[in-house]
Amino acid sequence: MDKAKLLKILGDVAAGTVSPEQAAAALRAQPFDELGFAMPDHHRGIRQGTGEVIYGAGKTPGQIASIAQNLTDNGQERILITRMSEDAAEYVSKTLGLTYYGQAHIGIIGGMPSPDTNGSILVITAGTSDIPVAEEAALTAEFLGNRVKRVYDAGVAGIHRLLAHYDDIANARVIIAIAGMEGALASVVGGLADCPVIAVPTSIGYGAAFGGVSALLSMLNSCASGVSVVNIDNGFGAAYTASMINHI
Repeated sequence: MDKAKLLKILGDVAAGTVSPEQAAAALRAQPFDELGFAMPDHHRGIRQGTGEVIYGAGKTPGQIASIAQNLTDNGQERILITRMSEDAAEYVSKTLGLTYYGQAHIGIIGGMPSPDTNGSILVITAGTSDIPVAEEAALTAEFLGNRVKRVYDAGVAGIHRLLAHYDDIANARVIIAIAGMEGALASVVGGLADCPVIAVPTSIGYGAAFGGVSALLSMLNSCASGVSVVNIDNGFGAAYTASMINHI
């Protein structure tokens, strides 16, 4: 159940078309199910405004399918599955209508919603190698009802490429800056933008990049104001936070 359905039930009670007893019965359902290997949360939409998201890594295709089916059976109209393998997507597609975005490793059941806010989220990457994380972020943001603009391969090695998109930076309500290597993109964007910047370090880089730790530390030590940092390769987390900001 999501907030919209809860508000409809309460509105029906206020209008007298549903009795308090009927409303109580509708809300009495256990807010989660016990599947043995998972406990899908059916009241997350009420608490957080967005239904449960399935993290696909480490789960078998059968587990993902069972969780998704349970969420669907309990009224969750759209489901986002992150870090989903191609094999899992093929398996889930046999029983549920799923759209799979291979580059981002994201599966979506129920389709994309129309944007429900006027503000936009700008997703910028330093390099082409950062695009898989960027697409995870961009698709998640779109799934959550945001308008998204993408600017890819605009890192500091050729900063004129970034400056060519200054209007996009100036017009964004939130920016997600994604970079590996030394992670300098976040500081540069933070120095140009008057909106919150969410930095995503990626695991892209040579040996001393330490799988993204170098970019993470650079972003955490950014001298630009208004830059926040999420975990390495966490495009989903950046997009979720950006969506919350964009919907305020």
